[in-house]
Amino acid sequence: MRTSILPLLVLITFAGSAAAERLTSIDKVNGSIRTEQGRAYDSLETVNGSVTLAAQVQAESVETVNGSISLNEGARAESVETVNGSISFGASSQAGSAETVNGSIRLDRGAAVQRDVETVNGAIRLEAATIGGDVETVNGDITLLDGSRIAGGITIEKPSTGWFNWGGNTRLPKIVIGPDSEVVGPMVFKREVELFVHESARIGRVEGAEAKRYSGSDLP
Repeated sequence: MRTSILPLLVLITFAGSAAAERLTSIDKVNGSIRTEQGRAYDSLETVNGSVTLAAQVQAESVETVNGSISLNEGARAESVETVNGSISFGASSQAGSAETVNGSIRLDRGAAVQRDVETVNGAIRLEAATIGGDVETVNGDITLLDGSRIAGGITIEKPSTGWFNWGGNTRLPKIVIGPDSEVVGPMVFKREVELFVHESARIGRVEGAEAKRYSGSDLP
């Protein structure tokens, strides 16, 4: 009798594990998305609203159109994307990629993006953080602080007439590679920029701009 019951118990246990592995997806049109600390999700999508990943949350894809995205401490997502909104990474949070059109991207201490980071109209700021791919923007500033590292390169694209006049802003993008920070790949500037590189920073090839060296802890 015990021999016949054992396979059934194994089957029930396996079925229960498979059910537990099915992840929750949240899909909205109007409204923000809040998650529960430590939970795992599949996709988190809304059109008009922000998305907040609580501490230690894991998600596959995170998307919104009109709203910001926030990853709290230790949260992880495969891809993070918005159109009109900022993206903020809390301490030790991670993502595979991050993209926005009209909004800033900020990585706090220990945060990491494994692949590329892109924005059109918005600043990109790293504080003791890392990006494993390339960084691309059109009209945004880029600031690396406290030993931040970009394993790829930086590209500032030439704006079209529409992007250049967005918000009536014609100021030059400012690129600051701060103390002990590093850009491994080439920095290619297809438009005029201001480029400042700290004396302790390390950079690769520069095309389209002249780097101005600075010292001290104050930003130029």
